[in-house]
Amino acid sequence: MTDSSVKPAEQSRLRVFLDGDIFYMFKTSPVAVVSTIVVMFLVLSAVFAPLIAPTNPFDPASLNLMNGFTAPLAPNAFTGESFLLGTDDQGRDVFSTILYGMRVSLFVGVAAVLFAMVLGITLGLISGYVGGWTETIIMRTADVQLTFPSILVAMLIFGIAKGITPVEYRDQMAIWVLILAIGLSDWVQFARVVRGATMVEKRKEYVEAARLIGRKPGSIMLRHILPNVLSPVLVIATISLALAIIAEATLSFLGVGAPATQPSLGTLIRIGQGFLFSGEWWILLFPAVTLLVLALSVNLLGDWLRDALNPRLR
Repeated sequence: MTDSSVKPAEQSRLRVFLDGDIFYMFKTSPVAVVSTIVVMFLVLSAVFAPLIAPTNPFDPASLNLMNGFTAPLAPNAFTGESFLLGTDDQGRDVFSTILYGMRVSLFVGVAAVLFAMVLGITLGLISGYVGGWTETIIMRTADVQLTFPSILVAMLIFGIAKGITPVEYRDQMAIWVLILAIGLSDWVQFARVVRGATMVEKRKEYVEAARLIGRKPGSIMLRHILPNVLSPVLVIATISLALAIIAEATLSFLGVGAPATQPSLGTLIRIGQGFLFSGEWWILLFPAVTLLVLALSVNLLGDWLRDALNPRLR
């Protein structure tokens, strides 16, 4: 046996990854590289918003109404101050509001996808492994939910949850209710994919061997089947993140999402719409472009990941 046929024992996992097909496909795909750079730039900008933003736009003490409606890079007629992306009607720096609003949009999107993923994987594993009436009930529920647009399901769930929340806690709970609504409207695709993969995996020899040595069904599903069905789940999660961000923006734009005390990109777009035809176009344009670039970049990255993990699409 030659040395070239045996990998060195000290070879790191990082080196294995860098020499693998996935990384080679990534670095040779301009779309994947550019979308990753854009996503990382926007995510880091949102995470470090308190350090990057010139002001905290949601701190009343930092606002100056005299700076209201200042155009981008133009000096204010009263204070002489200038702002990179201008200000809104309350004198808030639009650049700062975008950074802080993006934090809310990303938090809601990521949390909603994680919730939908956990719920969908759990129900998909149970329905695919157990079968019978359990599978029938779960899948028929999923089929019924698929007959309605997800945004309508999210609006319905949000309205019900907000209605049963005490009035004094509605603003504090609005973000969590929004996460619940988007997550419950998006679990179906995870469940269907995991169910199909589980039905294939549970017939394989390693699962039969686990049954013969007396492992419990829960242990088999979590330790043996779950790791082998995660690849398509990660692809769906990446694409669902873009959809969740758009869903949050849509709900907030309609006034049934993030509250005014915790505005997201959708809330900023709704606020800017009121000033579009009065000449203050920048209040709407910059948050809208940020939302579009963020959602498009995440979606393109998810498309590439889908193609990279599916050998038939290479």
